[in-house]
Amino acid sequence: MAKPAAVVGLRSIALFEAAKGALVIVAGLGLVALLHRDAQALAESIIMRLHINPASRYPTIFLSLLSNPSDARLWAIGGSAAVYALMRFAEAWGLWHRLAWGNWLGVWSGGIYLPIELYEALAHPSWIHAGLAVANLLVVLYLVKSLARHEVKT
Repeated sequence: MAKPAAVVGLRSIALFEAAKGALVIVAGLGLVALLHRDAQALAESIIMRLHINPASRYPTIFLSLLSNPSDARLWAIGGSAAVYALMRFAEAWGLWHRLAWGNWLGVWSGGIYLPIELYEALAHPSWIHAGLAVANLLVVLYLVKSLARHEVKT
C-alpha cells in the first residue's frame, strides 16, 4: 500500500501533466479561431506590437502559416500538438491511478527533454532554463523512486 504522501506526489504530477495537455489544446483552439478571422492582419499587429522584426525567421514562419491555413505544415503542427496533448492526458490518468505504465511514460517523456534542458541551462544560463532543468529532473527522479519502491500498481 502506498503512503499518503506518495499518492499526493503522484497526483500532483498528474494534475500538472493534465494542465500541460489542456494548455496545448486551448492554444490550438485559439489558433483555429484565428484562422477564421483575418489572421494575417492580426499576426502582423501582434508582431508589430511586440517590436519584432517581421522579416526575421520565426515571425516569417508564423505569418506564412497563418496566411495559408491549408498548408500541410500547419496540419503537421496541429497533429503533433494533438499527440502531445493525448500523451499528457494518458500520463496524467496513469499517474492519478498509480499505474506503473503511467510512471514509465512520465519517466520517458520527462527524460527525453533532460539533455535539451541541461544544454540550454549551460549554454544560455538563466533562472528559467535552470529552473526547468531542475524541476524536470526532480519529477523524473521522483517517478523512478516511486517505481523502485513499488508505490504504483502493476
